[in-house]
Amino acid sequence: MQVTRRTVMRGALLATAASAGVVRAALPRQAVLAAPVRWIDGAAPARHAGQTFGVAWPRGVVSKRQRLQVRSAAGALVASQSWPTAFWPDGSIKWTAHALPADAVGEGFVVGAGNAGLPAAPVRVIESADGITIRSGALVWEIARSGDAIVRSARSGGRAVLGRTALVGAIGTGAPEGERQALSCRVDRATVEQSGPVRAVVKVEGWHLAGARQLLPFSVRLYAYAGSAALRIVHSFVHDLDPAETFISGLGVAATVPMAGELHDRHVRLATGDETMFAEAVRPLTGLRRDPDKRAREAQVAGKPVPPIAELRAPVGQLLERIPAWGDFSLAQLSANGFTLAKRTGEGHGWVDAGEGRRAPGLGYVGGPQGGVAIAQRYFWQRHPSQIDIRGAASDSATLTAWLWSPDARPMDLRPYHGTMGMESYDAQNQGLDITYEDYEPGWGTPNGIARTSELTLWAFDATPETPDLQALARAAATPPQLMADPAHLNAAGVFGDWGLPDRSTPKRAMIEDRLANLIDFYAGEVDRRSWYGFWNHGDVMHSYDADRHQWRYDIGGFAWDNSELSTDLWLWYAALRSGDAQTWRLAEAMTRHTSEVDVYHLGRFAGLGTRHGVQHWSDSSKQPRVSNALYRRIFYYLTADERTGDLMRELIRSEKALLTVEIGRKVPSKKQRTLPEGAIEMSFGTTWCTIAGAWLAEWERTGDTQWRDRLLAGMDSIGRLPHGWMTGGARYDLKSGRFLDMGDKIGLSHLNAVFGAVEVSSELLSLINVPRYRAAWLDYCRWYNAPRADYLAKFGEPFGPRNLRQGHSRLTAYAAQQEKDPALARRAAEEFYSGDAGMGVPTSDPRVTLPGGVVEWPGVSTNGSAQWGLAAIQNLALVPEALD
Repeated sequence: MQVTRRTVMRGALLATAASAGVVRAALPRQAVLAAPVRWIDGAAPARHAGQTFGVAWPRGVVSKRQRLQVRSAAGALVASQSWPTAFWPDGSIKWTAHALPADAVGEGFVVGAGNAGLPAAPVRVIESADGITIRSGALVWEIARSGDAIVRSARSGGRAVLGRTALVGAIGTGAPEGERQALSCRVDRATVEQSGPVRAVVKVEGWHLAGARQLLPFSVRLYAYAGSAALRIVHSFVHDLDPAETFISGLGVAATVPMAGELHDRHVRLATGDETMFAEAVRPLTGLRRDPDKRAREAQVAGKPVPPIAELRAPVGQLLERIPAWGDFSLAQLSANGFTLAKRTGEGHGWVDAGEGRRAPGLGYVGGPQGGVAIAQRYFWQRHPSQIDIRGAASDSATLTAWLWSPDARPMDLRPYHGTMGMESYDAQNQGLDITYEDYEPGWGTPNGIARTSELTLWAFDATPETPDLQALARAAATPPQLMADPAHLNAAGVFGDWGLPDRSTPKRAMIEDRLANLIDFYAGEVDRRSWYGFWNHGDVMHSYDADRHQWRYDIGGFAWDNSELSTDLWLWYAALRSGDAQTWRLAEAMTRHTSEVDVYHLGRFAGLGTRHGVQHWSDSSKQPRVSNALYRRIFYYLTADERTGDLMRELIRSEKALLTVEIGRKVPSKKQRTLPEGAIEMSFGTTWCTIAGAWLAEWERTGDTQWRDRLLAGMDSIGRLPHGWMTGGARYDLKSGRFLDMGDKIGLSHLNAVFGAVEVSSELLSLINVPRYRAAWLDYCRWYNAPRADYLAKFGEPFGPRNLRQGHSRLTAYAAQQEKDPALARRAAEEFYSGDAGMGVPTSDPRVTLPGGVVEWPGVSTNGSAQWGLAAIQNLALVPEALD
């Protein structure tokens, strides 16, 4: 039987999976090893630079020995490369990753059993003592294991088309306007991570250098795909500077381009829009007083060799040296809504304005008939100030630079946005928290240790490409096409806990689905309407809205940038999982790229911790694992096999040790400081243990190393052994054994404990590890957190205490109802969800209001409320759908 996408979808609608009792799509038996894969934008792209995507498999279905292949939707074998990225506890494969070459075309694909197809021109990697060579067709990339370049050279057909490619930049000292010092780079190591035949990956690590000083450690991955003339570059660096003393005034990637031939045969291309291109020659032959002839003009505009000089119409050939040669070009995108374009003949001469526009895609090219180089930067205008520079195009060697931070912009100023303001003591700091919601503490609002990852593409061509081809490359680099396993298949595989496919089968379910879609659309629109852009800001959203100013509270303490508060990342990724929607995917992807890097410390005293929401992403003094949370990155990692995200999750597996020196509850007025045994810390179950458990879970399933399973088991068992289990809220935690220590009969409920991934990770853990005590403890918490006052007091007695986020916690009630098959509890979950208590209601119509000037408001909106409502909606729909009706 031929397995098609329709076969899988039909089976998905016919059955339910019984493993956890959740209503799931299910695959027919014959389709288990047939995973449909689709483009998130729907139709196949005009072109792509190669694809990598992840596929989940049900437990026990795919063995480690199973070979996998990819076929087109029509059944044709497609060249592919596959590898496992996660395993089930029984050793079967849970997730696989698959790479397709750049020439793989089709409206969709199917991953199934069988031998993989080979590309026509496989990628090959050759290692030597001092370097790494990647061969892809006629292209040869040379990468050094040490030295001052991330790429040493590239040749096409034996001819050098690319020279040294390096990381560059500049810093100023003393003040933002201080004297600038150039940055170079030093490569310390280069490691081959994959060697073909479809995809090769090399990781290059090292430091930026300012003279003899090393700073800004970097990790750069280079990806080569069969069928592509490009290297994908994933560029990551950590900010390790004193923000009061050293200021980054430029940061980029510079490629050296050998230049040969006549100046009128040298071409410059700068993408200025989706369909527009600045396309000129170093020495123009068009627009002259004397016409060289139509053939020459058309050839130069097209990027082709001009006829020999002797064939040019007189006197042009004899007067070429009188035509200025333009050697330098610059496109500067200093804001999200404006770029300028200028050129000059060379150093020491004035710049001439050559154009301007709104949003450039971020691609530049320089070269000629003998070869050339292009570079493109994703999120070019979104992460302003950025720039594309070409220097020396009239010389024997040009430099093409993609500036991640433009040297023409104001230097990067990461100093605290306010002074101490009399808040030296904890009492004064708590007063500040009370008025602005900012947890301030002198010296704690530091950017030292945060990071940023950027994505670029570097092409080496044997001749100047046609302008439409470069425009297509610019579009694909700015908005990369992406394949995704079909949501029905992912759901049927039983990954990521309790979620289901969109369900509009009844009026109330349709109303909830409409609200979910409208919320995503609202936030995607707000990103652009409110210009939530910039190098350090792009990807995040604001926390709370100020209806009086008709403005998000960008300048009010803890109400400004969201920094993942109450699991915004999880909400977006679960929404993308179930819908496969491109807008949702890209909103979630940009957020993951931001929150995993900028909101988290990667070195220094706070390494492994993240920063609570604030005016600057690092300004709040509350440094916690709830923000660095691996659970927020895990879905993206498995859907894409992104190596950088894998690194970031692995960074967190020992992050609990940071809490030996960072006491989260140090300022809580009612908290009694207790003497702890050596090697023990105070740890909450939800905001700390569950978030770090997410990193352990990822490491266990990625590697099969049982030390991480045992770490999870120790925590789960010890929570279950406490007299009140999860109701205790937190306890002393022994770092060596990974166990919580008995603290007696205390009950400590917190509205925050379950809203940073505890619900999701507990559901997954209970499906993987059989710990009856933990199951009972978690179900008790799910049943009793939102319990009516009379029922709670009858069970536990006083105090009852306040209950916040009741609507968001309805999904806990729903989980208990589904697990215990309790219809009354399911009805209670639905009532809690519809109540809107400490959450958001469920309007029967779209509540958005458009004000004069194009301002769009959602009355009563807050991002943490939206995230909790979204997660509650998704999980209630999956767990107790009938009760919602």
